Amino acid sequence: MPRQAPRIDQRLIAALARLDDDTEPIAVTYRRLGRVAELLGIVRPSYEQVRVLVHSERRRVAYRRAERELVGDVVLGRRSPLALSEHRD
Repeated sequence: MPRQAPRIDQRLIAALARLDDDTEPIAVTYRRLGRVAELLGIVRPSYEQVRVLVHSERRRVAYRRAERELVGDVVLGRRSPLALSEHRD
């Protein structure tokens, strides 16, 4: 039976959201997160695990940014309120 990678500590997942800068390569975030893991005395996640989490976090941030811009446009009358329901789809 193949071995599974250890589950990533929730503290590292929370730290990832603060450490990631989408203008920098994922490798930079990986190194930063590795330092946090060392400070916490926990296992450093694999690069692949971090890469998947970073992509997910960046998508979440982009979605939230687009959502805020859309709400602002609706409030200012630049877009129809119907655009809000379209955004959710």
